Amino acid sequence: MPQLAARTARAKPSAIMQVAEKAKRLKAEGRDIISFSIGVPNFLPGPHVYAAAREALERDSGQYGSNRGSDALLDAFIGHLDRIGLPGYTRAHCASGIGAKHILYTLAEVLLDEGDGFAFATPYWTTYLDIAEIVGADIQLLPCPPEQDYKLTPAQLDAALARKPKVFLFNNPSNPTGMVYTRDEIAALADVLVRHPDTWIITDDIYNRMVFDGIGYHNVVQARPELRERTIFVDSLSKTYGMPGWRVGLLAGPENVAKAFATMNSNHITNVPEVVTAAAVAALSGPQDVPTAKCAEFQARRDVVMAALAEIPGVVCPKPAGAFYVFPDISVAFGKSHGDLRIGNDVDLCNALLETKGVACVPGSAFGEPRALRISYTCPEAQLAPGLARIREFFAELT
Repeated sequence: MPQLAARTARAKPSAIMQVAEKAKRLKAEGRDIISFSIGVPNFLPGPHVYAAAREALERDSGQYGSNRGSDALLDAFIGHLDRIGLPGYTRAHCASGIGAKHILYTLAEVLLDEGDGFAFATPYWTTYLDIAEIVGADIQLLPCPPEQDYKLTPAQLDAALARKPKVFLFNNPSNPTGMVYTRDEIAALADVLVRHPDTWIITDDIYNRMVFDGIGYHNVVQARPELRERTIFVDSLSKTYGMPGWRVGLLAGPENVAKAFATMNSNHITNVPEVVTAAAVAALSGPQDVPTAKCAEFQARRDVVMAALAEIPGVVCPKPAGAFYVFPDISVAFGKSHGDLRIGNDVDLCNALLETKGVACVPGSAFGEPRALRISYTCPEAQLAPGLARIREFFAELT
C-alpha cells in the first residue's frame, strides 16, 4: 500500500484546539464549563463590515481574484500600516492570505529550505513549532522564562543570530504571554539585528492594536529603517476586528518576498474570496470604534485577572500589556494533589482543573513553557469572575 509523505508524521493537531474541543464535549454532556482556552476575541465587527459584505454579494462577479489581493484590500492595509507608524509601503510590498496562520506557513515555504535555521523565543505560539517541524527547519529556541518577564534580551538574540539562522520570528504583543516590548526594548533588539545581515526577520504582530497602559506598538523597522529590506510584517483581521472566521491575513515586506508569496498563492489558494475582501476593506478603512472600545475592555479584564491571580499564594505572573492572555507560572502546584488527582505537571493541572472545576485552560507546555498555563480572558463577561473564583478555589484545595 502506498505510504503518506514523511511530513505528515511531523504535523500535529493544535493543542489549543484539542483543549477547546474537550471543553465543548463536556459542555454538550451537560457540564457547567467555563472556557479560558481558545484565543478568539468573542465580539463581532461593526455593522459597516456586514453592510460591505452584503453589497459585495449583490454585485458578486463570480470570477477569480488577484493572487496578491485586490487593490482595494492592499490600499486599505497600506492605510492601516501608515496609522500604526509603518509608512512607505506600496502594493508591490504587500500580499494577502487566508489568515495569519496561512501567511506564516507560506512564508516558511518562501524563505526556508529543509535544514535552514528557524529561530524564535519560548514561550511561542504553538503554530510556530508546528510549521517549523513540517517544513523540516532546524529549530532554534530562545528560552525566555518568567524570571525575565518572558521577554527576549539583546544578549540572547545576539548569541542566537551568531548561529546564522535563515529566519528569526518575533512576536509582539505575544501570544501566549501578552507581553509587549517597549520602544527602548525594540530599539535594543533592532540594534542587534542590524549586526546580523544574513537573517530574514518576520514580525508576527497581529495584536498591534491591542496594547495597554500607553506603551504603544513599536516595530524594529521604526527603530532601524535599514531593516526594512529583510523584515516581513504579518497582520490579521481576526483579533482586532472580531473576524477570526473570515480568515484574512496580510503581510508587508520586501518586494521579492511579496512577489514570491503571491506566486505561492497562485498554487495554494488562488485568492482571498471577493465577499471576504469587501468585508476586510470595510474593517480596515471604516470606523475604528469597535476595536478601540474592545482594547479598553480587554485592559480592564486584564486587571481583573491579574488581581485574582495575585490572591493565589505561590502563583507568579508577569504583567501582560497587550493581546488578551495571561500566562502565570503555576509550578507551585506541582507535587501536590487535588483530592485523588496528583498534580505532577501543567497537563495534570489543566486536566484536574477541567474535571473538578469545569474550567478549561491550555497547558504551558503547548507553548514551550511547562511551568505555566494560558488563560484567554475573552469569555462572556458573566463567566469571567466565576471562572477566576473556581481557579482560586482549586489552588486553595490543593494538599
